[in-house]
Amino acid sequence: MVRIDFEYAGDLRCRAVHGPSSTGLVTDAPVDNHGRGESFSPTDLLATALGTCMLTVMGITAAKNDWDIDGATASVEKGMVADPARRVGSLTVEVRVPHELEADARRALEEAARNCPVANSLGAIEIPTTFHWGS
Repeated sequence: MVRIDFEYAGDLRCRAVHGPSSTGLVTDAPVDNHGRGESFSPTDLLATALGTCMLTVMGITAAKNDWDIDGATASVEKGMVADPARRVGSLTVEVRVPHELEADARRALEEAARNCPVANSLGAIEIPTTFHWGS
């Protein structure tokens, strides 16, 4: 288990410290929810977790199979909804891999990304994902 400690710093900001590495980060409420939007919001971190998790498991799968995905990128567009309560309603993902790969490699990498631990943890959130291969 990994422990992460948090402190409310006032003015809708929180500090988080990752126990194993002591790396810290600050969150700020977004402008549309009474904050200043000067850092990642908690829901931004959810989107960040998804994109980085997808790329990480793709990297693991690629390494196991000697496939080159160096330079792969992802972007996540977070969509908020207010009904019945304010929450993340969708996370639209685009993954770009700058190399041409065989169809079986593509399928395996796409499956790995779509089934990363974060995606599997999100449940009811829509996660439309588009992959772009080659330049």
